[in-house]
Amino acid sequence: MSVLDEIMIDLSIVLGSAEVPIRQMLKMSRGAMIPLDCGQDDPSLVYVNGELVAKGRILVDGDQMSLEISELVKKQRH
Repeated sequence: MSVLDEIMIDLSIVLGSAEVPIRQMLKMSRGAMIPLDCGQDDPSLVYVNGELVAKGRILVDGDQMSLEISELVKKQRH
């Protein structure tokens, strides 16, 4: 077992985003649709510990979903 096996990271895969007023959110019920700021062919974004690290596309095979990485994002230097 490697020492790295115990290190936890926060991984997020973002399909898109939206700004929605809280009053609209409170009126929503099951099945409500929220339009996102991206198109069907736009890449999904992969964040590790809040930092963008890659872009990819979502693949669906039956009831299984996966992400195919298409681009690694270079770290921005400040």
